[in-house]
Amino acid sequence: MDIKQRQLIKKYVDLILHSWRLISLVLLVGLSIGLGYYLKIPKLYQSTALLSFESQQINPAKMDPEQGRRRLRESLATLQELVTSRTSLEKVIRQHSLYEKERATLPIEDVIEIMRKKINIAPVRRGDVFNVSFQGADPQKVARVTNTLASLFIEENLKYREERATETSKYTENELAMSKKVLDAKEQQMRDYKLKYFNEMPEQRQSNMDQLRGLVEQNQGIQSSIQDLERTKVLALEQARMQQQLAALSAQQTHSAAVPDHPETDGERLYRLKNYLAQLQEKYTEMHPDVRRTKLKIQQLEAKGVKAVGSSILGGRTSSRASVAANLERQRLQTQIKQIDLNIEQLKKQQEKIPSQIEQYEKWIAAAPVREAEWNILTRDYNELRRHYDQLVANNLQAQSAENLERNQKGSKFKIVDSARKAEKPFKPNFIKILLVVVVGSLGLSVGAVLAFDFIDTSFKDVGELEETIGVPVICAVPFIDKPAEIHKERIVLVLSVVGILAYALVLGAVYAALWMKGMIII
Repeated sequence: MDIKQRQLIKKYVDLILHSWRLISLVLLVGLSIGLGYYLKIPKLYQSTALLSFESQQINPAKMDPEQGRRRLRESLATLQELVTSRTSLEKVIRQHSLYEKERATLPIEDVIEIMRKKINIAPVRRGDVFNVSFQGADPQKVARVTNTLASLFIEENLKYREERATETSKYTENELAMSKKVLDAKEQQMRDYKLKYFNEMPEQRQSNMDQLRGLVEQNQGIQSSIQDLERTKVLALEQARMQQQLAALSAQQTHSAAVPDHPETDGERLYRLKNYLAQLQEKYTEMHPDVRRTKLKIQQLEAKGVKAVGSSILGGRTSSRASVAANLERQRLQTQIKQIDLNIEQLKKQQEKIPSQIEQYEKWIAAAPVREAEWNILTRDYNELRRHYDQLVANNLQAQSAENLERNQKGSKFKIVDSARKAEKPFKPNFIKILLVVVVGSLGLSVGAVLAFDFIDTSFKDVGELEETIGVPVICAVPFIDKPAEIHKERIVLVLSVVGILAYALVLGAVYAALWMKGMIII
């Protein structure tokens, strides 16, 4: 800091100290004005009721109207609007006879707006605690009104929560009915589609491929069986032809050995039947039809008294037995051939059905990608519909539970922790604040006036200003020398100033003390 700055600071300090009379006088006058203002303005008292929020303890649900503490402040703002509504405040005004003078001259809307400005509902920073406060001129009436507002706050909260729970329950029921209708229609559409294209659905593709593979293998197996039966038939036909030739040769030999010129007698016939019966018994049981038929014929001939005569055909007995055996074998082969033909015919009938079945399965398999795309389009929003429906079912149950809780007043609620009491001192005006404002304002005004007077004073106050103005250096300066009469006069003025200011200060202090003792000044 250079010498010029120090001189400038010293100049202003000396200027303020020299003007102590003006500063003190302005300060005392300001204190007097502040006291008058404090005594003149009406006193406002404020009472506060403390409310706490109690979360519901019985089966808390997501559909609780408050949803825990997250929506607590939002509900508080809503309840504040309900409590400070025209209907509610008009009832409170008439109940406690508030603002009678204002009601005589102003519309009820303006009176309600005045009261609304005096009400404050705000949460405390920590915990679920809230303040309900009211301001007024009568401390006892202010306390009663505050308690009424707190009770009204609790009442509106219960009513508001019950209404919200009922509205939520009705809303979820309506949404659930609409969602169920849409979901049922969607499921019916999906059901009809699946019934119509069941075999072409993607999940049936593997089964269709397995069936198609089985049909191809079955067709190949039937074809192989037909070929095997045809080969067996060819062998049987060859054997039958050989047996036929053998039978013819045996019959020729038997006919040569017998007497060819006369017909067969009953004795010769009986002899031949017995030989044939012996051949049949070697192969079949007694219950075989040929055995029984041959026995019956033999019994009929014997009943006539016919005796077997075989001397003429003894030489051909062996040939006749071979002929009979060949005939039996030929008959067996013919029966086998017929059975083979029947089996081949049945296999061919089965084989005729297989191509159409293969074609059908191939169509189903080829249509699977198309059905898959169509099914995806059809069921694209089904999962969301189902999820939304399940969520609505859960929400509806929770909403009904929350509604029952609210009707039984078992949900979250507010409770008065500390009721409002009569205020001992006014809320407004604040004497300390007014005093501080008066002191700061008086000092600022007086100091500003001193500096302003110095600024508009054009006289030279030091050597530097004179040198800068005339442009000539000053060689020396002669100090001001007071005369004895002037010094005496200055002392008298100083003493009178000090006495006057001290007297003013003492009187003002005594007034402050007296008013404080009487209770007119509340700190």
